[in-house]
Amino acid sequence: MQTEIIRNAHEKGRTGVKYTEKHLQDYYYIPKLRQKVEKIISKCVHCILINQKRGKKEGLLHPLQKEDTPLHTYHIDHLGPLESTNKNYKYVLAIIDAFTKFVWIYPTKSTTSAEVIAKLEIQKAVFGSPFQIISDRGTAFTSGDFADYCAKEKIKHHAITTGLPRANGQIERINQTIISVLPKLSLENPNKWYKFTNELQQTINSTYQRSIDTTPFELLFGTKMNTGGLDKLKEMIEAEFQANFEAQREELRKHAKQQIFKIQEENRKTYNLRRRESKPYRVGDLVAIKRTQFGPHLKLKPKYFGPYSIMRAKGGNTYDVIKEGNHEGPNFTTTCAEYLKPWNTMSEL
Repeated sequence: MQTEIIRNAHEKGRTGVKYTEKHLQDYYYIPKLRQKVEKIISKCVHCILINQKRGKKEGLLHPLQKEDTPLHTYHIDHLGPLESTNKNYKYVLAIIDAFTKFVWIYPTKSTTSAEVIAKLEIQKAVFGSPFQIISDRGTAFTSGDFADYCAKEKIKHHAITTGLPRANGQIERINQTIISVLPKLSLENPNKWYKFTNELQQTINSTYQRSIDTTPFELLFGTKMNTGGLDKLKEMIEAEFQANFEAQREELRKHAKQQIFKIQEENRKTYNLRRRESKPYRVGDLVAIKRTQFGPHLKLKPKYFGPYSIMRAKGGNTYDVIKEGNHEGPNFTTTCAEYLKPWNTMSEL
């Protein structure tokens, strides 16, 4: 019987726990009402399908285990499709070493596992194979051919959960830089963007990065890179890194501001449940002001001083007041409506 009553009350407007409970309290006495309302609403199919999850997002950040040595773990991803070129390049394969942040950028014609393996073989000739590869679940990385290649090279492949780009955040950040800078470099001839991938790779690897406090090239090889005449491009990359950093910081601040407003609004509503609108006072009104300090032997003293005259209304229900006549209390002070009473005496009636 109770279950049916609670369910009917909820289904009238699909209200939440708080309002369903309040409505029922007006008409019924049901022991442990809050618990029963929560249980029934949690099983409402309509609410499960329609309502968004509330509160903090679930899922803490669990960084993948990586060694503190270069070339141990690669983050890998495709970027594109980009504007097609006369060599049929449509995509970029980006690879980043998890420890040094060293980047390799390859223009590719497709996103097949065959092209990915071919590029990894090029790197293998110089750097050997990594011990671990982290990728998304694109078809190039979930195919049988890629699994066979990883098994042959003794590479542990970790495919991130679909819809969680933060799990492969390093490659996502470098993709932002690539997609922002390549169009600027190939502005005069957009279908020749592939010609700038080597310069872009060289510049990223020779640019200081905050996360490692040096350049990827220096961390990997222990010496500075001779960048030749790439100073202008280097400035562009540094500006892009700074812009990304500031955008992330701005997003964090925006979220923090929204959270502060949310908490303030919740506090205001909770606080106001026990309050009422303040009585407005005008300049010249006579009032009594509350005694706010009680020292020894003062507990039996009057709780208010007066009369005082309102000198100025300051906003936010605060007022400047001045003493009228000769009595106990400060000659001049600032107080708020909560600590004021109208000075209504028999002589004024």
